[in-house]
Amino acid sequence: MISTVVWGTGNVGRAAIRAVEAHPALDLAAVLVHNTDKVGRDAGDLGGLGLGLGIAATDDIEAVLADGPRAVVYAASGDLRPDEALADVGRAIRAGAVVVTPALYPLYDQRNAPPEFRDPVLAAIAEGGGSLFASGVDPGWGNDVLPLLMSGLGTVVDVIRCQEIFDYSTYEQEESVRHLVGMGRPMDYEPLMLAPSVPTMVWGGQIRLMARALGVELDEIRETLHRRALDATVSTRTMGEFEAGTQGAVRFEVQGVVAGEPRIVIEHVTRIHPSCAPDWPAPPDGAGAHRVIIEGRPRIEITVEATDEGENRAAGGNATAVGRLVGAIDWLVDAEPGLYDALDVPLRPAVGRLGRKESR
Repeated sequence: MISTVVWGTGNVGRAAIRAVEAHPALDLAAVLVHNTDKVGRDAGDLGGLGLGLGIAATDDIEAVLADGPRAVVYAASGDLRPDEALADVGRAIRAGAVVVTPALYPLYDQRNAPPEFRDPVLAAIAEGGGSLFASGVDPGWGNDVLPLLMSGLGTVVDVIRCQEIFDYSTYEQEESVRHLVGMGRPMDYEPLMLAPSVPTMVWGGQIRLMARALGVELDEIRETLHRRALDATVSTRTMGEFEAGTQGAVRFEVQGVVAGEPRIVIEHVTRIHPSCAPDWPAPPDGAGAHRVIIEGRPRIEITVEATDEGENRAAGGNATAVGRLVGAIDWLVDAEPGLYDALDVPLRPAVGRLGRKESR
């Protein structure tokens, strides 16, 4: 059994506890929390399992890493604290652990990651002998392994388009929704996530990964951006009101240009309410979906809808990201220490998990 730590118990960490507990090759060794109110709570409670696992959450990072866990699922957010997240991940790698995380977007395409991200990780690997695999859903499997798999079904492929279409009122991270993305903010407010070059920083790695797998050279990576205001004030279940005249929908593309044409496109269409921008693409049921479209012959389209935690689509997306990462741990443990990306790490079938109950 591979002793595994879950570090962070928010939206991703809850799913990580469940995924580690369900994996037949992994043993949940500890749960690390930042919030002191969670210290002492049982991991099963924090993971929403409805039963105790006999593992009390702790904030003693040094003690947990001193026990020598073989793997760490780093589930703490890196959106607003990338330097701290990078330091945490490096600390776990230096302790000899295989680390999987969705937190460090620049390392999804590790070959082209900025030196300030890549170099500390490589130094930690050389020192401690651990490994790192950073991935997610979007960016992540929704715009690397899934579209690449689908492209192999085509005779002629003109354009690969990956879409995330979501109602952000289901995404329980108000700080990110209002400030990073700008929902509910004045139209002259420039959200960090939508600032020029930031979408390329987050999703450009996925464009490069697909181009590398497809054997094509990119001329450049371009960005497009469109924003819409709410016509009327709307009320949401988790984040309160969003006022008329403030940003209610965003549509942007990160385009990989090949021979002068956008051939590899990652598109996001996000709303805080379905009434905003009704002419833009919508998910089949209004809540959210990931879609891949292969334009060519034949034209191929697939839509993925994942739900978890009471039919919540955002929670379902988090759970699939966790599934990709946790499912890679035993492969990474058997591999040489190193810095890996989605083209290195295979998407594993659910060996040993078919029909397996969630709890021990």
